[in-house]
Amino acid sequence: MREPMTPEEHETVGRQLGRPPRAVRAVAHRCPCGQPDVVQTSPRLDDGTPFPTLYYLTCPRASAAASRLESAGRMREWQEELGTDQDLAAAYRAAHEAYLAERDALGELPTRATAGGMPDRVKCLHALAGHALAAGPGVNPIGDRAVAGMGEWWAQGPCALPEEDRP
Repeated sequence: MREPMTPEEHETVGRQLGRPPRAVRAVAHRCPCGQPDVVQTSPRLDDGTPFPTLYYLTCPRASAAASRLESAGRMREWQEELGTDQDLAAAYRAAHEAYLAERDALGELPTRATAGGMPDRVKCLHALAGHALAAGPGVNPIGDRAVAGMGEWWAQGPCALPEEDRP
């Protein structure tokens, strides 16, 4: 069960994103600093547009850490490994099915779009890390690798303080 967002958390996510969040349903994971770092979104935006990203990485520090992994070539490395490691590929496919089942329970989309490239590609470490954080360790093996490689993005404290609390 995901935690409903408080108005304060909605504002925090807006500060993290630099814009009002869209289609947010709940906090899916909290950073060790206490702020939301992953939110669960609805399968459709308010206007009905499909929005296939169920888990959205909102923390700008976590997002930057995922971007650094992408720039360092981790997607390519892990993609190659998917082609040679049958156990990894099977676990990644199971993560994809679990993701789709959870998203579909909230409302089906016209197509069963993938998330982060699952199940055959490693396409977006932000989406995969968001899924891994929301689902917990052991569900998404590539997402778990991304989270491990992102380091301690929270080490400097909360990323999105209200203006009156900023140093």
